[in-house]
Amino acid sequence: MNAKIVVALVCLAHCTIIAWGQATLVSGPMLGHIDMRSASIWVQTSAPADVSIQYRTADGQRVYQSTATRTNARTGHCATVVLDSVEPQRTYTYDILIDGTKASTTLPTTFTTRPIWRFRGNTIPTVSIALGSCHYVNESGFERYDSTGKERGYGTPTGIFDAIADRRPDAMVWLGDNTYFREGDVGSRAGLFKRNAHTRAWPGTKRMFATVPNYAMWDDHDYGPNDADYTYALKHDARDAFMAYWPNPSYGIGTRGGITSTFDVADIQVFLMDDRWYRTPNARTDIPRRILGEEQTQWLIDALASSKATFKVVAIGGQVLSDNMKREGFAWSPEERDTIIAAITRLKISGVMFVSGDVHFAELSKLDRPGAYPLYELTSSPLSSGVNTSEVYRTNSRHVEGTKYIGHNFGMITAQGNRGDRSITLRIVDAQGKDVWSRTVHEKELR
Repeated sequence: MNAKIVVALVCLAHCTIIAWGQATLVSGPMLGHIDMRSASIWVQTSAPADVSIQYRTADGQRVYQSTATRTNARTGHCATVVLDSVEPQRTYTYDILIDGTKASTTLPTTFTTRPIWRFRGNTIPTVSIALGSCHYVNESGFERYDSTGKERGYGTPTGIFDAIADRRPDAMVWLGDNTYFREGDVGSRAGLFKRNAHTRAWPGTKRMFATVPNYAMWDDHDYGPNDADYTYALKHDARDAFMAYWPNPSYGIGTRGGITSTFDVADIQVFLMDDRWYRTPNARTDIPRRILGEEQTQWLIDALASSKATFKVVAIGGQVLSDNMKREGFAWSPEERDTIIAAITRLKISGVMFVSGDVHFAELSKLDRPGAYPLYELTSSPLSSGVNTSEVYRTNSRHVEGTKYIGHNFGMITAQGNRGDRSITLRIVDAQGKDVWSRTVHEKELR
């Protein structure tokens, strides 16, 4: 057969697939922000498609269908579908419709909305939030070489995400480095999206994604190059990728960009802070270093002062309280940290604590304040990437004795008790799902 005819037939077949081939489910479903009157479900398709969710109450008596969301190549064929006909404290089952056809999945397709509790007596629900950072999925051809010239992946597959799902937390907070961009990724928008797609498709996270509402913030490795700051040229593309893959309730402060957000689970309010968008370069030693930036810092102070939550959890990628200068945390930005802590003290804001990741080991830090309650910081890292083996790197004068853990782990925060008598338990759990340590603090100790 003539070579030109063969090429034409191949092109025709290819074009037919693009034009009429049925889009399929590539990744998902993943539960995103769940509230009392709204629920978000994330999916990714293989090609442009209209995605909608048909959902029903557990008894099957009421059936609803969401408005269709169109996936497209520019946003990685990702879609966050918002279900706006749900009611508080109800369990729903759902089907994913791709171009009107039910998608096949073996994953659970149920969710439960948040209960109404605030003005209903002294009973407040017991709630728990899982958290973790530093998730690395190996990919042949993109890994660094070791001393023998062989590729050595930085990721360690474990059952840690099933262990999180088994705990049945009310939310999972990703504390940054939720994927690791490689050298081939950070120079293009396509690279940023491809790395997110590769990490999201990993089978080990699928059950947890499908059964636990997920919230995220970023750190350097899922924002841009290592130690990246506000000068990263593709920061807007990185934000687009983050927004495509993480169905948070909001992104950024006003019109300034970034990915700052906040959400509530009963009387815990979590503040998801952006430690990259406004960050000054590490090499600029001639100016005061900023991690959050002036506008975001003031927003955090205002939001903390306005919050009615018993426990106010500030989530930041790098450590806040540690004084170790070898880490890329707030030890390098003491003025900004002092501004936040001084405001908490001056305004008598109760119930504040910090959570962080980044450092590839776990610990609890404590900062005593004269005339005020101590500030705690729960650090959880890594979920699946390499473990920190440097004792010098782990030094921290504010470390709480007996809380250091070197190994894959996740954190848990659990609030329990009646109104006015609440306590919060902080714990680190290993990759097999066993408690490593726990500490409980009463709300009266945080006033």
